[in-house]
Amino acid sequence: MSSLKERETAPDVYNLFLASVLFISPWLFKLTNSQGRIDLWITSAIIVVLSLAAIIAYRDWEEWVNVLMGVWLIVSPWLLGFPHTRAMHFSIGFGVAIVLLALLDLFLHYEKRHPDEMSAESGRETAANQ
Repeated sequence: MSSLKERETAPDVYNLFLASVLFISPWLFKLTNSQGRIDLWITSAIIVVLSLAAIIAYRDWEEWVNVLMGVWLIVSPWLLGFPHTRAMHFSIGFGVAIVLLALLDLFLHYEKRHPDEMSAESGRETAANQ
């Protein structure tokens, strides 16, 4: 299950790229809010480590933690007190993209592990329509 031949790694690579850009965004875009900068650095570093781990040896829990980190990025501006700042816009935008990519990766992995369920359901639907 953990071999690279069996896996779709594109969503993990995209998450790795997004987290890397998010990590350097406080310097690139001169984000001045200290809570926002620290939150973006810590969360993006966690996502980088998890994405690398998922590329090397995939486990479902890595993607679920990426989903949680993305949700954290979405809600953290209000919880940490930096709403209505540029850091908030980066946090929410990247959070949504990271959540979607992690869920896509989970779906692709589930579909690869259970191909017979998809064909059985389509066979039942075809039989019911005739």
